[in-house]
Amino acid sequence: MPRPPRIQLPPLDLGKETLGQRLARFRKEKGYTQVELALKIGTIQRLISDYECGKLRPHPEMLIRFALALEVSTDECLGLKTKQTKTRKPSRRFLKRLDQIEKLPKRDQDALLRTIDAFLAKAS
Repeated sequence: MPRPPRIQLPPLDLGKETLGQRLARFRKEKGYTQVELALKIGTIQRLISDYECGKLRPHPEMLIRFALALEVSTDECLGLKTKQTKTRKPSRRFLKRLDQIEKLPKRDQDALLRTIDAFLAKAS
């Protein structure tokens, strides 16, 4: 029978997100799919899913790989530090769309920009 702990540690406030939820949020902010992230860190998609769902807890080396691939600190992954909002880079998903828009004829680009402007004016 295990002995009760002698030291009572105070609870940590790591926010409402779990480690897996934070990893999933960082991945989505970067515009990566689970498959793309798995290729980037050298593992398989199933493990990414298991980490994000909380079925697995990453080894410290894997946590470093996540942090490097997602361009965040390990402290941010663990919930110890909130992400510093410097100049926010557009996601890969957004940049892909910009490339597609630039390939459109000028007339179509102007029509699309008018539509975006109208949408943003309505949302403000």
